[in-house]
Amino acid sequence: MKKLIKPLLLCFLIIVFIGIQKIQAQEESANTNVWFHYYGKNMVSSKLSFSFEATMRYANGVSEKQQYFVRPSVDYQFTKRFMGTIGYSHYNTYSYGNPAMNRTSIPEDHVWIQGTFLHTKKDLKITHRLRDEFRFVGIAKLNNDGEYSIDDYDYRNRLRYMILLNYPLLKKEESTKLFAVLGDEIFLNIGSNAGKTFLNQNRIIGGLGYNFNKNHQIQLNYIHQHIWNFSNTLLESNPTVRLTYITNFDWTKP
Repeated sequence: MKKLIKPLLLCFLIIVFIGIQKIQAQEESANTNVWFHYYGKNMVSSKLSFSFEATMRYANGVSEKQQYFVRPSVDYQFTKRFMGTIGYSHYNTYSYGNPAMNRTSIPEDHVWIQGTFLHTKKDLKITHRLRDEFRFVGIAKLNNDGEYSIDDYDYRNRLRYMILLNYPLLKKEESTKLFAVLGDEIFLNIGSNAGKTFLNQNRIIGGLGYNFNKNHQIQLNYIHQHIWNFSNTLLESNPTVRLTYITNFDWTKP
């Protein structure tokens, strides 16, 4: 139990920080989200892998489209515990909710670099992930006909940190079948064009996962998502269910 104190304390401090930030937002809205998510990793050597991630997200059940993205990346395993990644993401965020954060669909393209550090405490796995995103976000402008369209792109920089705990609940022949996950991810606006709020987003994460075999995994998570808009006038507080399918293939082995 003592080995859990530090990661749980960190999660608690993040949640306190969110509470302070919530007080500053002028208006709140809530959407019940459903996310469908895929992540696949493909080893092509003992150190190098290629990954692909994609998602389709819905708000208010599946009645409104919220967002989709595609995210290819290249990973390099520097040590047993540390992996470095460089990737690209393309997003489209729709206009959803009431009040809506966006007046029209907002495209975004960015490149990112990431470091992932894994350590263990007996059966408990603790993952730390730090990502720096170099973002180009579409800016909606009102046309003469009264419609909004993307007129230009703003450069913005965002830093993301995630801590994730993974603990086995059921094993078969020393291989984990059923496991629990618990964690938090915080998104921070940084740089000269950071907007009116330092905190961009936060996700409290908890759920279960099941390994069918070494290549296929499924997870069902509850995520409580907070999003602050760029001007810090609106806060979304969204209860979210995420269903994730994960594949892991080693193409160096026959």
